[in-house]
Amino acid sequence: MVLLKMKFTQQRRVRLAQGLWLLSWLAVVCGAFISSLGLYLKTELLRRSEVMDNSEIHLVPNILIMVGLASIGTNWVASRMCQDSLDASRFPRWKVFLLPWFMVAATLCYLLMAVVVLSYVLQGSLEESLKVGLRNGIRFYKDTDVPGRCFQKETIDRLQMEFRCCGNSNFKDWFEVQWVSNRYLDFTSKDVKDRIRSNVDGRYLLDGVPFSCCNPVSPRPCMQYHLTDNHAHYNYEFQSEELNLYSRGCRQALIDYYMSLMNSTGPGVLSVIVIQMSVLLSLRYLQTSVEAAMALEEPDGDSEGYLLEKGLKETIEDLKVKALVMLKFGRVDPTAGAGGTTDAGKDDNGAEKAATPTPAS
Repeated sequence: MVLLKMKFTQQRRVRLAQGLWLLSWLAVVCGAFISSLGLYLKTELLRRSEVMDNSEIHLVPNILIMVGLASIGTNWVASRMCQDSLDASRFPRWKVFLLPWFMVAATLCYLLMAVVVLSYVLQGSLEESLKVGLRNGIRFYKDTDVPGRCFQKETIDRLQMEFRCCGNSNFKDWFEVQWVSNRYLDFTSKDVKDRIRSNVDGRYLLDGVPFSCCNPVSPRPCMQYHLTDNHAHYNYEFQSEELNLYSRGCRQALIDYYMSLMNSTGPGVLSVIVIQMSVLLSLRYLQTSVEAAMALEEPDGDSEGYLLEKGLKETIEDLKVKALVMLKFGRVDPTAGAGGTTDAGKDDNGAEKAATPTPAS
């Protein structure tokens, strides 16, 4: 049973070829758009790589870049097929490339759908990566004289100012780490000695935050230190006071930023999938209708086009059989050589026996 059969006149085939040519070039532009989108997302992720623990989320932009570049090539080939489809002398040369082209185009559509799914599935991985990466970034904030970490302070400060955030979850994360380097501490000071002695790990902990946590919108001058001490500031109460610091943690700020980028790619990617599927189906109709007209030896006559020569179930079964045959053909039978040798030996022995004369009685 032929699936979705349609009748095509010569004029209708010409219009299909012209429309498909335009659609193919639109798909080329969409491929360039997808590739550029992947490059932009990849660049944004690399900019924040110092505050990420792993790079699993890079799978999304990598697929976008790969699919975009492959889409440019496949749809350019489709446009060339459209040009040659109405020429009986040039179209047959594309017949060998049609099946691989359909397989590649279907794979691209599948990968684009996978990108949409991965954008949501990898949110948990992104959050965990940022959680660990920001925690390490805050811990190494003070290591401005340690090779490999000397730019960590600048990275965290710029991050907090750009995304208007403070700490990992909130500003209290800075209370749990020593973010002032020992080279800037006066160890002769009683306050410094008391703070170090009061900590089990011998760290200089403060109820304070770096300057980059200060919110410039606040009418009150920035208070960085003694944030939990109500007597250290005039007209101040820690529990009820709306602090002049950024209240949102940087982890949540970055998650919101990256997820907004990925969510914005969703409609664009879905649109590209629709265009790519349209090119695939249209080219299949064009191929079958042109081949049917050539088989009737009437290139200008009416013909029928279809998507599948058989039903969907029968087509899948045929593909399974062909795949098994190809696998069986590529597999070497270990007994074949031994069997051939044995038979050859038998033939040789038989020949020797035949050649040996029978003794006379």
